[in-house]
Amino acid sequence: MSTFKRQADKNTVDRIAQAFAQSRLGGFLFVTVFPALDRRLMPLTGGRLRMTGSVSSLILHVRGAKSGMPRAIPLVYTPRDEDLILIASKAGAPHHPAWYYNLKANPDVEVEIGKRRLAMHARELTGSEREACWALANEQYNGYDTYQQRAGERVIPVVLLEPRR
Repeated sequence: MSTFKRQADKNTVDRIAQAFAQSRLGGFLFVTVFPALDRRLMPLTGGRLRMTGSVSSLILHVRGAKSGMPRAIPLVYTPRDEDLILIASKAGAPHHPAWYYNLKANPDVEVEIGKRRLAMHARELTGSEREACWALANEQYNGYDTYQQRAGERVIPVVLLEPRR
């Protein structure tokens, strides 16, 4: 699905981008401005161009929890075999992102990765499975621990998308 780039394999540009994304300004841009651009840019370029740079990104297609309306949300993900890990960090905001509630209400979703569209089922992880996926996601993007500190008492959810059969 995507190439997984460990922290040890990151180049200088990747490291600078990660540091910026962890800042308050970077977090704001990655949560509000960049997704609006990616929502249009990624489908037009088959995912080749995106605001997240070398970090794996997808477009999540889910129905709104309250409205039932279709939503398309660009998100960073971490591949794990056929599964995809999503971290509901919202850059460390005190509340969960809206897409998390949409997934809880409507766990059967589709994701767009490049030119592929895949049917997936979402489930929130707990316990040791959550911790293992949290560590793997941090190996790809090292800002999640910073976001957890910023989030305070809120435990950032880890969601696994599994292929629907």
